[in-house]
Amino acid sequence: MDTLRFVAGRWSAGAAAKDDDFNGQALILRAKRQAMLASNIANADTPGYKATDLNFSAALRRALDNQSAQTSSGEGYVGAADFQLSTASLVQYRQPAQSNLDGNTVDMDLERAEFAQNAILYQVALNALNDELKEFKLASSDPRR
Repeated sequence: MDTLRFVAGRWSAGAAAKDDDFNGQALILRAKRQAMLASNIANADTPGYKATDLNFSAALRRALDNQSAQTSSGEGYVGAADFQLSTASLVQYRQPAQSNLDGNTVDMDLERAEFAQNAILYQVALNALNDELKEFKLASSDPRR
């Protein structure tokens, strides 16, 4: 029998909790990656700037493993500090396709494409969480209305 847990500001149980965890962590990671890509674009003309990116799948896997370990041990939801520590090691420098004389590794075409793709995937993750919230509100509403 599944036990109810209060995770991320709501009650959840079993497989539904894992789905909620996935969507929530994916949204957070997409936002973090979007900020990194925006930083790369903003520093396209900065001499010596090294473009960074986040290994999204490895970061999501680590965040979910870390969260499931903490919730199963009764420690609760993963905090922001734990999340920062788990993703900091997954930040990678991009390898430039062509070297620049000033040492900057930002490829604007690649950054724009990655930024647009990540924005779309962020919106998908946000819509998934919104759908879950609507289902939760519907399920918790008074059936006599």
